[in-house]
Amino acid sequence: MTPTIAQPALPADWRDLVALTKPRVMSLVVFTGLCGLLAAPEMLPPVLGFTAILCIALGAGAAGALNQWYEADLDAKMRRTANRPLPAQRMDRQTALHFGVGLSAFSVVLMDLATNHLAALLLAISILFYVLVYTVWLKRRTAQNIVIGGAAGAFPPLIGWVAATGQIDLLPALLFAIIFLWTPPHFWALSLFVRSDYAAANVPMLPVVAGIQNTRLQILLYSLTVAGAAVAPWALGLTGTLYGVAAVVLSAVFLVLAVAVFANKADTPAGMKPERRLFAYSILYLFALFTAVVVDRWVAA
Repeated sequence: MTPTIAQPALPADWRDLVALTKPRVMSLVVFTGLCGLLAAPEMLPPVLGFTAILCIALGAGAAGALNQWYEADLDAKMRRTANRPLPAQRMDRQTALHFGVGLSAFSVVLMDLATNHLAALLLAISILFYVLVYTVWLKRRTAQNIVIGGAAGAFPPLIGWVAATGQIDLLPALLFAIIFLWTPPHFWALSLFVRSDYAAANVPMLPVVAGIQNTRLQILLYSLTVAGAAVAPWALGLTGTLYGVAAVVLSAVFLVLAVAVFANKADTPAGMKPERRLFAYSILYLFALFTAVVVDRWVAA
């Protein structure tokens, strides 16, 4: 059964609809999707390219809306999410459901019309994976929710590439792998200093079920795999030296910060400055790494 909360009397404000799409998360999704599109060997006409990125953004927003629709009860129990439209009772759940489903369908159909069937299929899979696999199946059941569910956020560069080329190639598959492996250390760093929220909501995030030090170890181990995946496109000859140098330098900093997290023994949010630094840098890391992919491809061209 899906959770229920009290229904507000007033209709939703447009800003609440925007908030349902998780704009901050969407910005990273849109950026990596754009990088996949721009790194592809074939270029779409500008209007179609813009439409493809718009569809990726709308698909991500739709997934965010459906996630909040299903998790309204969890969001109400956590301080950092309690002011979202549904737990704050500024919107009824039916509105959120209709908005999410409608936006999902529109984004997939538009992607199919503007680009190709495969790009539309991948977009649909990414939405369904985030909503059904991560949100409905994994989030409340296992500490591996982020590990497996991270695949949903890894689709955008693959979708962008396929929108331009109509096929899946090794480079976008590696870009998918980078985000997939990056997601656990990124979110676990966050979950360490907000673990009380997850504990209050009874969400089995790794720090809640396996402890702080085990989580720090897992962050370090996954950071090693991120570094390996980041360097792989250069090592395999799919990118040039510019990307290779950027990947090595950026990943080295990532690993230094991950080691600092592993070495930290503090068990209170106030003492978790290394975790906060890694979380903040991980966002910059992904932006910089994907920028390097595009710049490297353009320089080579």
